[in-house]
Amino acid sequence: MTHTQINKIHGFSLDKLESLLEKWGSNYNLLSQILSHTIRIGNFHHNSGCSSRLLNAYAKLNKPDEARKVFDLIPNPNVGLWTSLQNLYLNNKQPTKALMVFSELILSDSEKPDSHSIVAALSACARSKDLKNGSSIHGMVYKYIQEPRPNVHNALIDMYGKNQRVVLAERVFSNIDFRDVAIWTSLLHGYILSGDMESAKRVFDEMPHRNVVSWTALIVGYVRKKNPIEALEFFTRMRHVDKGDNCNPTTVTIVAVLSGCADIGALNLGSSIHGYIKKRKGFASDVYINNGLIDMYGKSGNLDSSVKLFDNMKRKDLFSWTTMISCLALNSKGKQAISIFEAMVESGLKPNEVTFLSVLSACSHAGLVNEGERLFEKFVKGYKMKPWIEHFGCMVDLFIRAGRLEKAIRLIKEMPMKPDAVIWRSLLGACLGSGNLELAEIAGEKAVELEPDDDAVYVLLWSIYRSRNRWDDALRVMKMMRERRIKKMPGCSWIEVDGVFHEFLAESMQHGDGNDLSIVLDGINEQSKMDTFYVFLNEHETMELVS
Repeated sequence: MTHTQINKIHGFSLDKLESLLEKWGSNYNLLSQILSHTIRIGNFHHNSGCSSRLLNAYAKLNKPDEARKVFDLIPNPNVGLWTSLQNLYLNNKQPTKALMVFSELILSDSEKPDSHSIVAALSACARSKDLKNGSSIHGMVYKYIQEPRPNVHNALIDMYGKNQRVVLAERVFSNIDFRDVAIWTSLLHGYILSGDMESAKRVFDEMPHRNVVSWTALIVGYVRKKNPIEALEFFTRMRHVDKGDNCNPTTVTIVAVLSGCADIGALNLGSSIHGYIKKRKGFASDVYINNGLIDMYGKSGNLDSSVKLFDNMKRKDLFSWTTMISCLALNSKGKQAISIFEAMVESGLKPNEVTFLSVLSACSHAGLVNEGERLFEKFVKGYKMKPWIEHFGCMVDLFIRAGRLEKAIRLIKEMPMKPDAVIWRSLLGACLGSGNLELAEIAGEKAVELEPDDDAVYVLLWSIYRSRNRWDDALRVMKMMRERRIKKMPGCSWIEVDGVFHEFLAESMQHGDGNDLSIVLDGINEQSKMDTFYVFLNEHETMELVS
């Protein structure tokens, strides 16, 4: 649109201005000129459609403050315009400002809140974790609305759930006569956010209808609670739901499930999901899904597939590069990880703290001390970033793995923050190999002080005392564990058979097929003993023949 065309606006009607806003509202400079001409015409504020389009045009350009200036030019904005402004701030992740707009609406003489403005205000309280104002708005609901609609009830449940007050959310829920799938899902979200997956599952099972949002919420909840087996089982159930129920997995669902597969190394299921991704339109090119696939293959031991996926990605974001570096670190490919890091920097992307954490971890796993020190210096001095305690932990681990205990101790002393349990535990583990009992006791004490329920620390201390024949101290550690009711966490493994996941804990017979498995394992054990016996006989006969 040329300047000459803009000048012709002066002769246009307000209806014509609305069409111009719809057509040219995506250009900030042109939008400003249109606004200038609109104000010059005058009386535009009496046309709510024109005003709303101006507000929304600025919102699409992420210019809520400019939208506010337009709003302030309107003498008597109606409740719809107030709500539009609230939503603009919400969409631009400014819930506090959205709440301020609602406060102004309450104090205004001309308009009173309706259900839509109250929902926007409750959403602001949910996002900003503002329980105090949220509770006050709850009190206003029946003052301004005679019969609250489902969207208001839904917003109330969502607000209480996100403020970790799921009991209050349940109370609102129990007083509702009409409960749609959105209301059920909000209550489900509340329990998931509070970490109560048992109650979340109960709500899910009671739901008369479910949609993709409710299925995905439960799956994501289990993945975040480090219970990938449950997450994958629910995903398997979800895939068998009638297609008419509109439960096709979304990007969020797939990414969560891939994360669950990565956690337990479920390569077969992960590969089948990859096949499903290839069949779904738009999934194969989705950057988030590809990032999830790279992570899944890398953590499941199929690094070649991770590299192939990464190389074939047409568009890579920072997380793509970081995930690939992390996978290479996990598979002890330190030099390759550094090469990927350098290629990322050359591409113009600026690494963040997580990227540096991944590449430092790669150096640690591969024993690349010089490279790790160089990258850490670049992180601090080159990029002017403040290291997290995890970065220092990585460097301490790097020095320990390389046998440079003195450097590790010096770095711990020079850290600007107090070491956490992870650092002390790393130092304790190093003392087990070096036999430095004095330092081991200091590290053990500090680790126990910070994480008194960590069984690994007690086991390490016990091992060090035992290795030095200090049985009294070893027994003291065992007694401490008994008194504090700390048990060594049993080893755990998973196996996938025909789409069903089986979890096994060390020294546990709780698996449904425990007896049959025990018989098979006993048979393998006996066969192993026989094989060993025959090897011994063969070696003995060979020795006799040679002699």
